[in-house]
Amino acid sequence: MSRWLTPLVLVSRLGLAALFLFAAGAKLFTFRDFKANLANLVEEPFVWPAAAAVVAAEIVAGLLLVWPRAARLGSLLAAALLAGFAAYALYYVYVLRGEPLECGCFGRLIASQLGVSTALRNLALLIPCALVFFGLPRLRRRAAEAATPVASPASPA
Repeated sequence: MSRWLTPLVLVSRLGLAALFLFAAGAKLFTFRDFKANLANLVEEPFVWPAAAAVVAAEIVAGLLLVWPRAARLGSLLAAALLAGFAAYALYYVYVLRGEPLECGCFGRLIASQLGVSTALRNLALLIPCALVFFGLPRLRRRAAEAATPVASPASPA
């Protein structure tokens, strides 16, 4: 397992970073549509602040994941966003009994419905978040142990 940990953590970290940066970029590219879609989910006075907060949080999460020293913090932010989006999708479907609605996860570039499949996809993405969060300290410990010279027994004189 340890042989696979390094590439798994790297792919998870950079994959999540690409996902969040792409999602933020797609929302910015179709920002008017994103705000219009968000108006179906939040009250009118909160549309602009919510849209700006989502895009900003996705950019911050993506950038933190790219920067190795801050990747664990980025994985926590990414996990919080994914869990929050999943919770809201389920809340919208089961509590509010909302009508089918475009989720807006990737602006208008990639269409998907807000609902259970969106929530499951986001919950599945918690796995790479956990790999980054728990795998990075193990890799750093292993690198530190490899860099520390092992004391050899004193040779008899």
